Amino acid sequence: MAALPAVPGSATGPRDLATLPSLPHGATARRLDWLLLPPGVRRMVEDRLGSPVVEATPAGAGYTPGCAATLTGDDGRRIFLKAAGKRAQRPFARAYAQEARMLRALPDGLPVPRLLWSHEDDEWVVLALEHVAGTNPARPWAAGELDGCLETLETLARTLTPPPARLRTFAQDFADMPGSWDHVRAHLPDWPHVEEAARLAAGYARATSGDTLVHTDARDDNFVLSESGPAYLCDWNFPVRGAAWVDTVCLVMTAYGDGVDADALLARLPLTRDVDPQDVDSLLALLCGYFLERRDQPPPYTSPHLREQQDWCAEVSWAWLAQRRGWH
Repeated sequence: MAALPAVPGSATGPRDLATLPSLPHGATARRLDWLLLPPGVRRMVEDRLGSPVVEATPAGAGYTPGCAATLTGDDGRRIFLKAAGKRAQRPFARAYAQEARMLRALPDGLPVPRLLWSHEDDEWVVLALEHVAGTNPARPWAAGELDGCLETLETLARTLTPPPARLRTFAQDFADMPGSWDHVRAHLPDWPHVEEAARLAAGYARATSGDTLVHTDARDDNFVLSESGPAYLCDWNFPVRGAAWVDTVCLVMTAYGDGVDADALLARLPLTRDVDPQDVDSLLALLCGYFLERRDQPPPYTSPHLREQQDWCAEVSWAWLAQRRGWH
């Protein structure tokens, strides 16, 4: 696939959200296929499943290249499989191993797919997860589906305070992100309110401090709307300890980009209605600087739509922050 063109308008300043291209939601992943896993790995999976695999449906959403697919055995049993090789896909294999550890630590009864088993050797990390029958939320967001995902975040924040495992803090894991505004200064000299945004981002550690498990990747494609029950939150690769409202603001940011009145939503949600507005702005400034820097990097072969997604997030987080600060 040819390299993506340079981000339109990135040299001049923020763009009108109405001009942003639509992302191919549900079709962003370029993944390792089930049939391309080594025969020994596939035999092991089928042995654990207790049935030969007759169908493998890859997950089309997401931005990582590891194998992620719903497997169906000839007896009708289903699992959701994740697998990554430690040589060719080392960072993703490490993330899957972290996810397995995190899922084992979570209490039962949460709207999270259960870990059925995992396997790790010198070459591969493999996870078998409960198959949740359902779909990812539609985009643009529908009000009922968004409410279901926000209810899940509230349930998780309430239950996972304090976290059930020892975790690094949000401030520790994202310590490099305020420096992204240096990239903006150097490469986007006409970007407005740079110094004010950089000062807001610099205060992120205090703003995001807390004692709740923060998922940090609560996007639409990481939710599954179950056929009869809650919205399930998947992909527990990068949890940290921080403020209970962080995941909610990140999800609402995407809703803002879809035309939702995000500030009215924050004002009524239990997790956000009492949060200092300056703290929300600090998080948005942190995210915006990061996305502005990352969208300028070459697109990775394994994730051809990643920079497009980061471009969209950069413009949306800026537009919301500018509206909240009165930067018109």
